[in-house]
Amino acid sequence: MMNQQLTLALSKGRIFDETMPLLKAAGINVTEDPETSRKLILATTDPNVRVIIVRASDVPTYVQYGAADFGVAGKDVLLEHGGEGLYQPIDLEIAKCRMSVAVSDGFDYASAVRQGARLRVATKYVQTAREHFAAKGVHVDLIKLYGSMELAPLVGLSDAIVDMVSTGSTLRANHLVEVEHIMEISARLVVNQAALKLKRERLQPILDAFEQASKRRG
Repeated sequence: MMNQQLTLALSKGRIFDETMPLLKAAGINVTEDPETSRKLILATTDPNVRVIIVRASDVPTYVQYGAADFGVAGKDVLLEHGGEGLYQPIDLEIAKCRMSVAVSDGFDYASAVRQGARLRVATKYVQTAREHFAAKGVHVDLIKLYGSMELAPLVGLSDAIVDMVSTGSTLRANHLVEVEHIMEISARLVVNQAALKLKRERLQPILDAFEQASKRRG
């Protein structure tokens, strides 16, 4: 008989915390806290389900290649990844925030965009930023950064940033302002397509429980 062990890929922090109630709705509890445990593979109260802790941007890759059967990833991550080989059945309505363009307080963004000058934009989300500015007909030089986006305009690395914004407090603390809203972001459930076929009997009840729990939240 085929191995019916299921592996769920999660990233630490908000996505992990907000997925826990959904897992609980499926009758599954994770037995260790990733913030205090050094383990990257966590057991659950269901012997057939384990959780692996990976970097947020790696969740789709683990699922795509079958190292995880399913995972939870932000729409931002999925847009950058492209979603190849992934089934995305449910918007879980968790880890909500927005993708925005921000500039230093006092920078005349409207004029810069209107003049048709090349704008230098720092971001981790190169694909999303490229599509956004291309749709507006604005020429941009994209600078890929992996963190601390807010620093880029302050030290002259870029004119603007494209980043995730939750409360906006980090922007305000660094004298940046949101000048454009690109899209709302929330976390999605992603499923390996082969696992969906081969392990459907085991996987489907968990997917259904996630969907019901996320609807109740919504």
